[in-house]
Amino acid sequence: MNQRTVSADATVKRRRRPEVVVVTGASAGVGRAIAREFARHGASVGLLARGRDGLAGAANDVKRLGGHALPVITDVADDRQVEQAAERIERELGPIDIWINNAMVSVLSPALQMTSEEYRRVTEVTYLGYVYGTLAALRRMVPRDSGVVIQIGSALAYRSIPLQSAYCAAKHAVQGFTESLRTELIHDGSHVHLTTVQLPAVNTPQFSWIRTRMPRHPQPVPPIYQPEVIARAVYWAAHHRRREFSVGFPTVQAIIGDKFIPGWLDYYLGAIGYRSQQTAEPVQPGRPDNLCGPLPGDYGARGEFSDRALEFSAQTWINQNRGWLALSAFGLVAWLWRLSLNGTARAMSVSTPAVARNSFGVPVMR
Repeated sequence: MNQRTVSADATVKRRRRPEVVVVTGASAGVGRAIAREFARHGASVGLLARGRDGLAGAANDVKRLGGHALPVITDVADDRQVEQAAERIERELGPIDIWINNAMVSVLSPALQMTSEEYRRVTEVTYLGYVYGTLAALRRMVPRDSGVVIQIGSALAYRSIPLQSAYCAAKHAVQGFTESLRTELIHDGSHVHLTTVQLPAVNTPQFSWIRTRMPRHPQPVPPIYQPEVIARAVYWAAHHRRREFSVGFPTVQAIIGDKFIPGWLDYYLGAIGYRSQQTAEPVQPGRPDNLCGPLPGDYGARGEFSDRALEFSAQTWINQNRGWLALSAFGLVAWLWRLSLNGTARAMSVSTPAVARNSFGVPVMR
């Protein structure tokens, strides 16, 4: 049996078993919605997070929707815990097909009021957690020459905003790490695919537990999207080989705006960035946060802003279908061009005087 036959047999076997997917930060928010989306398609989902209550809820969701769940309590800031989680998932669920890095923490605070410990913690989770997860996945995927790693990014990886210097810096770092790593995979001729899904503001519970020094309750910068919009986009991106996939018009606007008018955006965000990240509700004294440890309870996928959150993104639909939309547009242009040529030809034939010939074949104008 030659190598091509062995590879084909392995592909058939992979297709016969459920996809094995790992989601970090799976206990709540975007990660919880992603786990549910893959469960709807029958996947076996490894759920990584710190919170026991949220993980139990996520596991129940996955099972209820038709998937198989393996919750593993993991702090992604600890590379050993991430590696041990990957080992357990492969041992109990099978070879990992898709690894999704999503876990994050943040602090809403002016930079001068931040502590070194806060910067370190945000960096360890929101940047190094992605590094550890990616490397754990690649150690398994590269020898098999198959697999997908998805980085849950943000428009803030391109355009930073005030009060989130640690988080924005971490997202910029993820972008740099991912681009560098992608070139190495290309150099090696690897078929492992690496993609980033860049997000807009999302209605997740993080705004109920993010550490803040601001006087009013945190909120995502409008317009806001429901986490299920993100989950559907992530599932699509996991099965289509895009280098990067942006969700929502605000994400595209931020990326393009930072490229062409970064100076203007500096002043604009300096003027509105504080206000747009806070509601009118004052922060309650002694408000707990999840920066250094999980909060008890199961928070689900959605946050407090469902009355303002969008259930659908037209831009995402266009982005997913851009190939056949471009082909349809080309066909329409070609049809209109041909129609205009035919119309011009008919007009010329009507305006040209009729010509007759006499018995000797000489043209005679009528």
